[in-house]
Amino acid sequence: MKSPRDEMSDPDGRERIDYPSTPYTRRGVSELERSRDLDFDPFEEPESDRIRRQARWKYTLIGLGIGVALMTGWGAIASRRSEPIATRPTVAAPGQSVTATAVAITPVTRTLNVTGTVAATDLLPVLPEVTGLQVQRVLVSEGQTVQSGQVLAELNNSVLQAQLRQANAEVASAQATVQQQQAALAQQQATLAEAESNQRRYQQLFNQGAISQQELESRTTAATTARETVGAAQAAVNSAQAEVQSRQAQVQQLQTQLSQTVVRAPAAGVIAESLAKVGNVTSASNQLFTIIQNGNLQLEAKVPETELPQVRVGESVRVTSDSDRRVNLQGEVREIDPLVDPQTRQATVRISLPESPLLRPGLFLRAAVTVQTAQAMTIPADAVLPQNDGNSIVYVLQDDNTVRATQVDVGVRTVSEDPNQTRVEIRKGLEIGDRVVVEGAGYVRDGDRVQIVPGAI
Repeated sequence: MKSPRDEMSDPDGRERIDYPSTPYTRRGVSELERSRDLDFDPFEEPESDRIRRQARWKYTLIGLGIGVALMTGWGAIASRRSEPIATRPTVAAPGQSVTATAVAITPVTRTLNVTGTVAATDLLPVLPEVTGLQVQRVLVSEGQTVQSGQVLAELNNSVLQAQLRQANAEVASAQATVQQQQAALAQQQATLAEAESNQRRYQQLFNQGAISQQELESRTTAATTARETVGAAQAAVNSAQAEVQSRQAQVQQLQTQLSQTVVRAPAAGVIAESLAKVGNVTSASNQLFTIIQNGNLQLEAKVPETELPQVRVGESVRVTSDSDRRVNLQGEVREIDPLVDPQTRQATVRISLPESPLLRPGLFLRAAVTVQTAQAMTIPADAVLPQNDGNSIVYVLQDDNTVRATQVDVGVRTVSEDPNQTRVEIRKGLEIGDRVVVEGAGYVRDGDRVQIVPGAI
């Protein structure tokens, strides 16, 4: 027979406590009772909740690990091209497809880089030949191409026209005077002829004793007087003719001045400046236009005296512009200034430029002056990979189709209109017969095995 205390106890002797059965205590009581049998903490979270929470944390950690791995991988790929040889991984994807080419001996042009300003080779000033007249019309503008003798402007010539009419009237008057003097001369010549005839007749009569000495002398005096009168009449005619010539010279001068009121181009070329304005009065010191004769322009470049011995007249020059990529012209050294500026220690080298609508006087341009052309080892520019330390490498193809990273000393870059044809001089690091990776060079590593695809040399 169990006592009431025994009934309140479990078989293991622990006291059992009965709690009121309510919604708030029922679960707690059952778990409490069960904990006595299983040593279970009633306040510990359920097993299912704990498992779900641990699973969430596991997936979160796995996701973070994948993200870090992806970021690390992308960073390694992005820095792979510029990574120094010594720090690159040695493992690469086998069979990378690349093209290769052999080291070649080609002409290499060494250049001297200078800068300069565009100027006219021959800049002709156009000055007015007639001063004190107003500009009536301007027929050309700056930048316009003109021919020799083409009308550039017209001046007001009304005053000269009036002076010319007056001069022509004076010429006509002088010519009338000449005619009058010539008529008087003819009359005096007739009188002289009669007087000389009488003198000869009276001389014969005197010789015969028919007349006296006095009568002979009278006729001789009349003849002498007539000759003097003819001389005076001839002088009057000459004076009148000289007056006509003077008036005619004045007419010619006015006609010349009238023709000069039409301003013409002294030579073919391009109008560099148009300074003439309608209404301005011309003067001997004021230019109306400036013309670039035949449109010829030159680049006036400054060359240091230490580099001057390398420059030779007739050498080719490549001219470019920092502000306009369309400017890529071929010029030629035309003249080297014999004087060196004592302040800057530079001399002016004049480079002739071809005709181009892109050129204007005053432009600042760059020039690569050819100073030497020689044979040298070259490879395509795409095969050379610059490194962070300032050096350059190429990948040399081995007999077993692996590549070896080789440091090279690069020299002159041969610029071509086709970027794919640009080559680089190799001063040291390669030998004739070596083959280097061109296309795909940025994706291989030292020791990689590669596959040569069509297009290789």
